[in-house]
Amino acid sequence: MNFILASLIALGALLDLVLGVSFLVDPALAGVDFGLTATGAMGLSAMRGDFTAFFLVSAIFMGWGAWKRRGDVLLPALMLFAIAFTGRLVNLFVVGTYDGWWQPITVEALHVAVLAFAMLQWRGNPA
Repeated sequence: MNFILASLIALGALLDLVLGVSFLVDPALAGVDFGLTATGAMGLSAMRGDFTAFFLVSAIFMGWGAWKRRGDVLLPALMLFAIAFTGRLVNLFVVGTYDGWWQPITVEALHVAVLAFAMLQWRGNPA
């Protein structure tokens, strides 16, 4: 079970790593998949800085936590994805649905569920 859990977290970390690097290298192109368009240098800077930070911090802590089987190391990533999930849920109730709305909220919910489960499994004495 620990191997499967660590593998799921490592796969999520790899996804987040790719997304983070994508926003660093070409934020305008990466933003299209998120429904974002940058308006000038300020918008590109915000996308490059904020989205890169979100995904790379998540990837680093998830990768570290999966490698060491340490639940406490997963807390920063769990918090980031829990807050993102909450924001999407609020938007769902306030604004409503849009085409493909279920995809990002599902990815975030899966991150939260797997990370929370791993934190419970690996608390105290890991693996």
